Amino acid sequence: MGVVLAVLLGLGGLLVASPLALRAWADWRYKNRVYHSIANVPPRRVVLVFGAGVWPGGTLSHILADRVDTAVDLYHAGKVQKLLMSGDNRFINYNEPQHMKEYAMSRGVPEEDIVLDYAGRRTYDSCYRAQVIFGLDEVILVTQNYHIDRALFTCNGLGVDAVGVVADRRTYAKGWQYWLREIPAMLLAWWDVTIAHPLPVLGDPIPIE
Repeated sequence: MGVVLAVLLGLGGLLVASPLALRAWADWRYKNRVYHSIANVPPRRVVLVFGAGVWPGGTLSHILADRVDTAVDLYHAGKVQKLLMSGDNRFINYNEPQHMKEYAMSRGVPEEDIVLDYAGRRTYDSCYRAQVIFGLDEVILVTQNYHIDRALFTCNGLGVDAVGVVADRRTYAKGWQYWLREIPAMLLAWWDVTIAHPLPVLGDPIPIE
């Protein structure tokens, strides 16, 4: 009985330690690709902005507003030429990319420099479609610090040369929950990128010129 218990405890410990170790590895692996200052970001043609929730009435969540604001600042600083807004649009009354576009335009980005990805339902989908649908082989990612390791791991693992800019501009309510969620999410990202290779929603190529 003691041996069985020891084995079970060992397996339980492994299940807990593996996702933590993977997250720590991703942080170490991609730390040189993370930028906290826009002035230091190497210029690239396109910035990919991940969706993160829109409130009733079309108001961007604080997290999403900070992502779009950071992308807009990259644009005005001459670091990028196009903004790729990738988010969820599965439901008739919910359209993340459109509201992201309207927000960016209200801050001075011309409509012709904004591209919408309506099938960016999760990080994997956005990175996959950035390459396959929009023809990108390199990109700047904009997201929060809690998410940037997974985003960089996913895009680079799918063959898109990505660097990331941290978009944290305030303290977020229940921010600790996002950090905790990233532990299993990182494990799922590893599974998708290295083992499963699921196909997201696709369609005809729309290369960003």
